[in-house]
Amino acid sequence: MAKTAHSITDQQTSHVELSKELLLSNYLADNRPWVVAYSGGKDSTLVLQLVYELIYSLEKEQRKPVFVIASDTRVEAPNVESYLDQRIKEISLHAAANDLPIHAELAQPTVEQSFWFNLIGKGYPPPTRWFRWCTSKMKIKPMQTAIENVIAEFGSVILLLGTRTSESSQRSYTMGKRELSSRKLNPHHEIANALVLAPIADWTSDDVWEYLFTNNPPPWGGSHDFMLDLYRQANGGECPVVMDLNTPSCGGSRFGCWTCTVVKTDKSMESFIENGEEWMKPLNDYRNWLKEIREDESRRSPVRRNGTEGHGPFIASTRKEMLQRLLEAEKEVSQPLISDEEIVEIQKQWTTDFDIMDSAFIIAEQFGREPWKILHKTH
Repeated sequence: MAKTAHSITDQQTSHVELSKELLLSNYLADNRPWVVAYSGGKDSTLVLQLVYELIYSLEKEQRKPVFVIASDTRVEAPNVESYLDQRIKEISLHAAANDLPIHAELAQPTVEQSFWFNLIGKGYPPPTRWFRWCTSKMKIKPMQTAIENVIAEFGSVILLLGTRTSESSQRSYTMGKRELSSRKLNPHHEIANALVLAPIADWTSDDVWEYLFTNNPPPWGGSHDFMLDLYRQANGGECPVVMDLNTPSCGGSRFGCWTCTVVKTDKSMESFIENGEEWMKPLNDYRNWLKEIREDESRRSPVRRNGTEGHGPFIASTRKEMLQRLLEAEKEVSQPLISDEEIVEIQKQWTTDFDIMDSAFIIAEQFGREPWKILHKTH
């Protein structure tokens, strides 16, 4: 028995050391800055921790810039959104205090890319498996823009992802098809001048958990406890950092959007509610209502935006009702769900489409919101 335990320990140690050696050799091989795609989930957290530990171990003259970019769709579950925001702040403060070349930021969709502007403003139907307009607008484009900004400054980057071959058969197949260089790098298929490195590709889920449990707190401070609690509370899989449309929808996952209607039921949110997060029930009710009205033809225009016949955008009364119900949910959960900027853009779109009464502002005012005030701010 002792021999078996010893061999398992050796295997795990070897696994960790192989990833650390891969990271070290790649980091020192050239001057390209690194970009760590961070979702807040266990896999990207592990990659971030391994990179952070590496930077910490090097002499100052050996270090080069590392950019930690987290995707915030603006419709993450509020508890996850605040966790991501706090984690980015912790990393930024610790890196600055210790003179580390690590820069952390949240990549967010613009107001025009946002979920509420497109759903309530333009009347897009809630996303389906066949019409996942949200993924491109809210995840892919903001992340790509943030990465391309780094490339514009430095010429090229190495992008680190927390993808693992054991995550799913589709992920394993996709990763297996890629041609890897001797440094285990491959070109990103959509972002020019970006090479991809997956340093934990061969780790199992148990390997990931063991490292995070054993190395808690992380080097930047805080702790992994909140993330661990999220996984204990929720069912469903982790939402990876979405870099292209081939990535499956992560609706219903621990780190997905609370508004996701691609999945039939949001098992993760329901599990949160069952495990003590009852305050999230109005969010789940609103999400379920969106899914229900999506199939109601009487709520849709018979003409598409391009002028052709067919299921078009939601009609005016439904768009107004969506805003009304959203603000009711916001009041119930006592958490901001939609920004003043989004309400202003929604009103602009309504004015173009059907409204001359500033209806969005009137609805907002019923809930103590005054979004029009941002129009009078001087910059």
